[in-house]
Amino acid sequence: MPVIAIVGRPNVGKSTFFNKVAGRKIAITENRPGVTRDRITAEAEWRGKPFTLVDTGGIELKSEDAMWKQIALQARIAVDTADVILFFTDAREGLTSDDEDVADFLRRSKKPVVLVVNKVDEYAPEKVAEFYALGLGEPFAVSAEHSRGIGDALDQAVALFPAGETAADDALKIAVVGKPNAGKSSLVNRLLGQERAIVTPVAGTTRDAVDTAFERDGKRYTLIDTAGIRRKRSVEDDVEYYSVLRALDAIERADVCLLVVDSTAGLTEQDVRIIGRVHEQGKPSVVVMNKWDAVEKDTETVLTFEKKLKEDLKFMGYFKSVYVSAKTGQRVDKLLSLAEEAYEHASFRVPTGTLNDLLIDAMRISEPPAYQGRRLKMYYASQVSVRPPVFVLMVNDENLLHFSYERYLENVIRGAFDFSGTPIRIVVRSKKEGS
Repeated sequence: MPVIAIVGRPNVGKSTFFNKVAGRKIAITENRPGVTRDRITAEAEWRGKPFTLVDTGGIELKSEDAMWKQIALQARIAVDTADVILFFTDAREGLTSDDEDVADFLRRSKKPVVLVVNKVDEYAPEKVAEFYALGLGEPFAVSAEHSRGIGDALDQAVALFPAGETAADDALKIAVVGKPNAGKSSLVNRLLGQERAIVTPVAGTTRDAVDTAFERDGKRYTLIDTAGIRRKRSVEDDVEYYSVLRALDAIERADVCLLVVDSTAGLTEQDVRIIGRVHEQGKPSVVVMNKWDAVEKDTETVLTFEKKLKEDLKFMGYFKSVYVSAKTGQRVDKLLSLAEEAYEHASFRVPTGTLNDLLIDAMRISEPPAYQGRRLKMYYASQVSVRPPVFVLMVNDENLLHFSYERYLENVIRGAFDFSGTPIRIVVRSKKEGS
């Protein structure tokens, strides 16, 4: 799809505009510069024309601060990959030297630019007149906060789209989740083969859930890099709190999750909590033990780590694990195929006849335990959905199914079919005999 990138110096209202057009609060908006750091994307549509909207951090081209340099780099990449640029300025502050620097940068990009003067809360031509000096054509007066003038700016933007057909969103959405500083952004950059996400040694660098679409071997993917999920009492301010909410939202909308763990720290209580959240959401996943290059190893190291995983992840014995290094690239090339495999397993449907034969035989081999003289009896079973696979058992009394016997039936199903990497659900329903 065509791409519109929103750029400008810090705190001119880019993220407010982004959220209005996207139709939901995706970018974190707060009245201080530097809140948006990475590129954030959303699919949107205007006058029947779909496009990808990209929000960027404020551009401070002359700053020597390492973080601001990284933010500027992300904005430059956004401009390079965009079809149209929305250049945001601030009517309240007026034309600044920083605006002139950004305008010079955009002229050199040779991309179509729509000049937006934001924070024009009422009709005031004198507030936008000075921005003609930037030499980027007619300024569009907008109040993103009050949704004024947004349509005029978008009309101009979509009119500048290149000719071509749009593609359906059939990309596999892969969320990269984990604790802060586990190496998620480094892993994303390694997978993409470019400096896509800001990477610094400071925990909590990624504030938003950042979507990046790409193709590999003819297949389409969307990687969602998320903020590190901390324990509640460790969340220090509102921005970080909303960052965690974005990460949890990313889990919900993903097709597959890469659960990134810092191998040098081992599996921690918070790692288990995050993985448990993915399990509860019913998402297929891969446990990615990152920073494997920094672990001292002998012939028993992998076996020791696997044993620890099996102990701590008893609730999801189906897990798939891989030991990688985002720094060196070791085994990173396996991640996409493992994610696809987990997704395929979550999408598999067992034929009804085969399922019933399997479970009837299993119940003959090992009868359900009796409770107060009554025993569970199954009439029939069917798989009612996928992603995750859900199996419904019609029985004489749902209260007679003990959790240990339910686990036995799940193991039988998993023993017959490869559901590794995905949870499955067993639901029992009572049905009176003869009905």
